[in-house]
Amino acid sequence: MRFVGGCLCAARQSAVARDLNMHRSVIHRLWNHYQRDQNSSRRRGSGRRRITTTADDRFLLQCARNRGTLTARQLALQLSAAAGRPISRQTVSRRLHEEGLGIKVRTTTCCLCALSPAHVRARLHWTPEHRSWTPEQWGHELFTDESRFNIQNDSRRAMI
Repeated sequence: MRFVGGCLCAARQSAVARDLNMHRSVIHRLWNHYQRDQNSSRRRGSGRRRITTTADDRFLLQCARNRGTLTARQLALQLSAAAGRPISRQTVSRRLHEEGLGIKVRTTTCCLCALSPAHVRARLHWTPEHRSWTPEQWGHELFTDESRFNIQNDSRRAMI
């Protein structure tokens, strides 16, 4: 590191800090660490080590992008088989979230609404009137599919 060279040349720590555009307390702490351990490399941080390697993360992202319908649990099983060690569904979800691949929601709702008595009467009244229509008359009609759109959250959903 450059601060070691500056401090070894008997320069003042404040001058080295100014040259490196760092606070002098940082240079002081680094110099004490260097004198104690004779090493200027960064110490390992606190916290739990990651169970997945960068290669595992790349494999996971490739699988998730290629087959977008797989659930986090299925991806965890694939990654566990490839890596040879158990990897949880939550770890897979975290790795995908870190890369910007959020949860996809698969809607599994199929709603067949029963007709109200008024709708039944209207259909029964409409049918005999149009039974004798010719194909040319039917050609002027437009039939559309009715779809239900729900803007609010739906509790009947499966996470992918």
